Amino acid sequence: MATFRELHFADAPLLLPNAWDVGSALAFAAAGFPAIGTTSFGIAASAGVPDGGGSTKAPTVALIKQMCRLPVHVTADIEDGYSVDAAEVADFVAELAGLGVAGVNLEDSGAGHLVDPAIAAAKIAAVKHRTPDVFVNARVDNLWFGEEATVEAVLLRARAYADAGADGLFVPGATAPDDIRSIAAGVGLPLNVLAHPSLTVSELGELGVKRVSSGSLPYRASVDAAVSSVVTLRDGSQAPRATSYWDMQSRLEKFGEGAAG
Repeated sequence: MATFRELHFADAPLLLPNAWDVGSALAFAAAGFPAIGTTSFGIAASAGVPDGGGSTKAPTVALIKQMCRLPVHVTADIEDGYSVDAAEVADFVAELAGLGVAGVNLEDSGAGHLVDPAIAAAKIAAVKHRTPDVFVNARVDNLWFGEEATVEAVLLRARAYADAGADGLFVPGATAPDDIRSIAAGVGLPLNVLAHPSLTVSELGELGVKRVSSGSLPYRASVDAAVSSVVTLRDGSQAPRATSYWDMQSRLEKFGEGAAG
């Protein structure tokens, strides 16, 4: 199997599904995805709390412990590393590396606002010094939060993170083709964007994108599908098709047997 890093340099972009629990991770693995990430929003929403603010640290660690038993590469969404201290972030990533993670996402924002890029760069440098084999995907949040929301400002931060040792660049909120093309060409790192209804994975690849994350889309779509399934019943229609109880039960049994072994 290709390494996680190698998956970022294939002819087609790496499509990364983001899991929020063991069941979703098992389903993504069964569908043949070679790498699976976590989604902080999906994990937070499942626990009944808003995304951000460090609410996902403990449940993310718990999920990573289980996901790393799967025969796939696992990368963790760890918000801003759950600390402003670079050494603490490096210690945390080292803990995840010990569990088997191949990569992490590190945000350059906190409480919904951009932070000084020097703070984010210091975290990246500390992580790469402590665990050089972990793929650090540096998230640049200008466009996501609408602050300094220009390609030029994104590239300034991106270059600082590249200099600090980042392995990839994640720019959520990048949806305009010209912007995506400029960002992809402006930094010598694999560019990661969120899936968006206006562009297919293939079209994103043509713009220079190397990784496309589903983000919280599968979680949100699953909630919509859950509501739709019971509304359909309430409205007098037949039950919609779904993966059988027995198939899902079998996945969980095999997963449990692996833990016992």
